[in-house]
Amino acid sequence: MIILKNIYKTYKQGALSVPVLHDINIEVQNGEFVSIMGPSGSGKSTLMNIIGCLDRPTSGTYILNEVDVLQADQTHLAKIRNEYIGFVFQNFYLLPRLTAVENVELPLIYGGISKNTRRQWALEALEKVGLGDRTDHFPNQLSGGQKQRVAIARAIVNRPFFILADEPTGALDSKSSEQVMDIFAKLNEEGTTIIIVTHEEDVAAYTHRRIMIKDGRITQDRRDTSYEFTR
Repeated sequence: MIILKNIYKTYKQGALSVPVLHDINIEVQNGEFVSIMGPSGSGKSTLMNIIGCLDRPTSGTYILNEVDVLQADQTHLAKIRNEYIGFVFQNFYLLPRLTAVENVELPLIYGGISKNTRRQWALEALEKVGLGDRTDHFPNQLSGGQKQRVAIARAIVNRPFFILADEPTGALDSKSSEQVMDIFAKLNEEGTTIIIVTHEEDVAAYTHRRIMIKDGRITQDRRDTSYEFTR
């Protein structure tokens, strides 16, 4: 479970204090499929960075899988990011000199997984996103949609606690966007918790809960009552 309580974030710009998040309270249960939406400057990217343990709030409480994240040092935070969170970004962030399977293996290398095991897991992850025939292709040999599917495979390869996706369809055409969202939907059906930060209604329509943020405050938190997620 993900628990954010009374989260505030203020940035310092010289002598000036710039408040970005105000009293954010969110609980995400295991198996939920959540979208965080808001206009540019709303604070959704800052919130995403806090959820992803890439930034710390100025005050508040963040409990992730029973771990008090804000008490963790940088080494522990790196371990949390690698083991608990699968990241998917708009710009893919694939290493150009590595093949698809080698890119997917990266989190497992950092996690100390043996060579044979990580190759097996990476191949399985690529099969899961429909790229079993592209394992030895380099990023420049893949379409945008295929690159994002490699990124999803990389995100799921170490069986993370949840997936955090930042505008995952922002650089894709409509067909590729649909393919990527269908993969997320299937992963969620299998029990994976997914949080997507997006400004696109078509993307949010796939999720079962929408959290709207504006001026650093949650203005709406609506669940689809017809959907029962796996706890």
